[in-house]
Parts: sequence; C-alpha cells; structure tokens
Amino acid sequence: RLEIIADILFVASKGARKTRIMRQARLSYTLLCRYLAEAVKADFVYYENRNYILTGRGEKFLDKFNEYIEHCEHLNDHLNKVSSERMELEKMCSI
Repeated sequence: RLEIIADILFVASKGARKTRIMRQARLSYTLLCRYLAEAVKADFVYYENRNYILTGRGEKFLDKFNEYIEHCEHLNDHLNKVSSERMELEKMCSI
C-alpha cells in the first residue's frame, strides 16, 4: 500500500494526468482510482487543470518514505551479514 501511494506521488510530483500515473505506477485503472482517491483524501495530491499535483504534505510523505526505504535496505544488509556470520559459526561447529 505504501509503495503504491509513493509511486503515485512520485509520478504526480511533476504534475500528471490519470493515464500517465496509471502507466508509470503500473496500476490497473481500478487500483489507480482507489489509491488516487486515498492520496487526495490524505491531502497528498490535488486535482487542477486535468492534472494531479503533489502538495507539500505529499512531498513530506515521499521524503519520509524514501528514508524508510533506506532504513529497510540498511536493515536487510545487516540481517544478511548476521545470517552469513551464523552460517559460518554453524560450519565451524560441524567440523
């Protein structure tokens, strides 16, 4: 859900019509309408002159989402390292 909303906001950050958002976010029309309505209700985007435009609140969401993604990637890297260390220890025990 968060990734879909972030994708929509990223496309709308340059101003976009529904079709462009749908294609670039790789969404069906039904899903686009559902999540776009959520984004409008949350005051992340507004509709003007046939375009959806990002609001300041939407920009804040995107910034926060990008931080979240960075933290997730860092955490995944750390977990992979810990898993690798565990496997190394397991091998040592089986010798």
